[in-house]
Amino acid sequence: MRRENRVKLIIIGLVPVIYILNIILEGLPEIVEKYYSTTINKFIREALNMITGWLPFSLAELLYYFLVALLIWFVVTTVVGIFKKRFINRFVNLLCYLSILYILFMVLWGFNYQRQPLSDTLGYSSNSFITSDLYNLCDHLIERANILRAEQVEDEKGVTAVPGGYKEVFTRLQDSYKQAGKEYKVFSGHYGSAKAIAISPLMSYTGITGMYMPYTGEANVNYNIPPFMWASTAAHEMAHQRGFAREDEANYIAYLVCSFSEEEDIQYSGVFLALIYSMNAMYREDQESYYQLRDKYSQGLLRDMKYNSDFWDKYQGRAEEISNNINDSYLKGNRQEDGVKSYGRMVDLLLAEYRDNH
Repeated sequence: MRRENRVKLIIIGLVPVIYILNIILEGLPEIVEKYYSTTINKFIREALNMITGWLPFSLAELLYYFLVALLIWFVVTTVVGIFKKRFINRFVNLLCYLSILYILFMVLWGFNYQRQPLSDTLGYSSNSFITSDLYNLCDHLIERANILRAEQVEDEKGVTAVPGGYKEVFTRLQDSYKQAGKEYKVFSGHYGSAKAIAISPLMSYTGITGMYMPYTGEANVNYNIPPFMWASTAAHEMAHQRGFAREDEANYIAYLVCSFSEEEDIQYSGVFLALIYSMNAMYREDQESYYQLRDKYSQGLLRDMKYNSDFWDKYQGRAEEISNNINDSYLKGNRQEDGVKSYGRMVDLLLAEYRDNH
């Protein structure tokens, strides 16, 4: 067997080894936290950001297009190989390509799915919650949102605007993370700012608001979303950048980090995100209480909620459905067995924080 083929087979053979290792590490979250997430992987993530952080554009986006094009090329040549009696060699090439992507994904970031729960890291109590706890949380968030909303700049439609633009928001979030890092060391580190995705308007049709690229260490944001969601969305992707892989935890970190900001537009973005998730949970739990709480929204907050809802209604369609199915499979593939439903677990972290502080 040629040396080239032996190397390819070794690479392909590493996939089941890493997959089994990932399953084993699922039962060893403290080990992953100590020896991977906060040490080896943190070094890797910061090193990647030293290389890509200074770039004014998203290298991740360009790399994504290249990797997809390369995948298409491998698939096409494999199919053509059926008719030229080269199928086996070209199929091995395709498997090798996919294996390299998987191996790099896991080494550069993927094992973070098995790190210890964020509630343990932050020292939150893990008591069970009742409906009244959720009601009190929502009431608290509504009060905060109303106060912060009164301080926001409005556009001609009476909706919250962010005059400085998304680039300024991304820059200011660095300070928010710096402040959060003083309180919680796991958020500290040297990372680049979030970056806008060039095809954001098209990306909106998928329902995706952002993307973290493990191969470059960049946090990427769909800038086409409502401006008052720029900060919380960027903070979410920057949480992935800091090694927090679970979507529900990244959502909570986005809220928490925005709360550390001294600027009210960033605080509002975080509280708005938390309020959406908490009120959705309240609606599922007790609709009568949900409508009682909703009556407490200020007029400005109501306008922003309607604008956010109307915005996403425009982009609903087949592309979003396909994207959601892919994302669901991706989450389950990384052993988040609830798939996209895991996004709702953010509320447990909000409840834990609220109970510990009130």
